[in-house]
Amino acid sequence: MRFEGTDTYVATEDLAVSVNAAIALERPLLIKGEPGTGKTILAAEIAKSLGRNLIEWTIKSTTKAQHGLYEYDAVARLRDGQLGDERVHDIANYIVPGKLWQAFVADDTPVLLIDEIDKADIEFPNDLLQELDRMEFFVHETQETVRAQQRPIVVITSNNEKELPDAFLRRCFFHYIRFPDADTMAQIVEVHHPQIKPRLVSEALNIFFELRDVPGLKKKPSTSELLDWLKLLMVEDLPPDALRAQDTGTLIPPLYGALLKSEQDVHLLERLAFLNRRERG
Repeated sequence: MRFEGTDTYVATEDLAVSVNAAIALERPLLIKGEPGTGKTILAAEIAKSLGRNLIEWTIKSTTKAQHGLYEYDAVARLRDGQLGDERVHDIANYIVPGKLWQAFVADDTPVLLIDEIDKADIEFPNDLLQELDRMEFFVHETQETVRAQQRPIVVITSNNEKELPDAFLRRCFFHYIRFPDADTMAQIVEVHHPQIKPRLVSEALNIFFELRDVPGLKKKPSTSELLDWLKLLMVEDLPPDALRAQDTGTLIPPLYGALLKSEQDVHLLERLAFLNRRERG
């Protein structure tokens, strides 16, 4: 099993090496990187490339490690007991398998995505250490041990909202996805918009990276926002020259709502444009 990217996902050489190293070591792959660098979709593309099923566990602030193992539905059992349902006599009927359980009992090696692990409580990663190491856990209600039939390919993403415990980090293979450079971004655009005109791409990329370099932006535009912007430019059939206004002091590109996501950033560019015009005047 070797990952080299897919026809819809441009994987840099260092990313492909990291994915394959994590698979060879049978370690969880911990992925970090700024928003829009393809962290979450990577797991789906690994599954697609290797012909595996994807199991997604999206973490929220209220998520506990136990949720990934199983949950005991006591409310349903109480309701069935009040209704005289025979199912109530077997507690196993009220054990709901979590995402780790599903991954452990899958017939073929799946790809398990634990997405945005840093959104949970600080103890969440440590609470998963034993299960991820031993690939098994004990169900107290039924007195059974659930063991993995084969070790799943585990991909864990983090947005660096919280520091992860050292003990957890030691058990992972780590990779930081750097924001794509202009050449890599052009390849990504080609994958998603193969019919786009090269001159439009060239001018759009220049403006996109200029925007990202503006100091003080609250949210820099990401890859997904660039792709949305290019799609709009094609729909509107705007020529490359239209991306820059005749007034060179104007910094805000047409259809900027696809790139800029806060009024603070729009106002910042307007102020910079005003100062630019004053200097030129």
